[in-house]
Amino acid sequence: MLDLRPYISRPISSLSAIAADPIESWLRFREQYAAHREGHTPPDLYKPDNNWEFRLNSLIELSSSDEIVSEFWSLWGVVVAEMQGRGIRPGPASFKGWNDGDAGFVRAIWCLVRHLKPRNVVETGVAHGVTSRFILEALERNANGHLWSIDRPPMEPEWRPQIGVAVGHRFRDRWSYILGSSRRRLPSLLKQLGQIDLFIHDSLHSERNVRFELDHAWPVLRPGGAIVVDDIDVNRGFFSFVQSFPINHSLVCEAEPLRPDTRRFNKKGMFGIVLKERSAMPGGDI
Repeated sequence: MLDLRPYISRPISSLSAIAADPIESWLRFREQYAAHREGHTPPDLYKPDNNWEFRLNSLIELSSSDEIVSEFWSLWGVVVAEMQGRGIRPGPASFKGWNDGDAGFVRAIWCLVRHLKPRNVVETGVAHGVTSRFILEALERNANGHLWSIDRPPMEPEWRPQIGVAVGHRFRDRWSYILGSSRRRLPSLLKQLGQIDLFIHDSLHSERNVRFELDHAWPVLRPGGAIVVDDIDVNRGFFSFVQSFPINHSLVCEAEPLRPDTRRFNKKGMFGIVLKERSAMPGGDI
């Protein structure tokens, strides 16, 4: 059932949001309606690779990930403790029903950033900013690169101060926060950048939205670059993308949430990774 509670329970806030940005408000409602019409995803659509981390390291030719993984776990404990110190319980459903990046998802991104040393990283969806924080920390250790984050904040005013709290005021020279939906902001950003090295989807998890983002990001993703998609098990977007493009290397990975996510069939969730062949042409053919 389409969730209209945010609109009904807070009519004044809803009307204010619509008046402030009618185009964004219309896009929000249209995308939620489209997601509602897609229905449920079969639990057997995706088969997780239990050895995804080893395969990822092999595909990106990372001979030893021990030091990089050790860096990740040291920082992971710090970030979780900082959020708990702010009274936030990180993990599943911690931001208005949305999840923070889990340890598996964020660790994969950490390894990709540290090893591939990207210059341009684009992500959709921020929430508490756990994933953003790790991307920025990795870019800082690389001494190179910039992150562009596209995010449409919730309508409820009380949630807005929590956006990006995991990042705080760090890395202002490496982070550009773009307010709005990916449908409205992503095409112009990608056109501006020309080429990207890493793309991360973590916004509205509908097949329609996943395909929109990936279909736009893929042509400008450099050969040897990567796409990471969170929560693939809740829609067919990642599956249909992999089927539609001649992609040689894709991974289905099981998430590692801080506590069980009872909304998911495996109590964990899944994320996906696509690696673009180094011989790929700019138009997307391999």
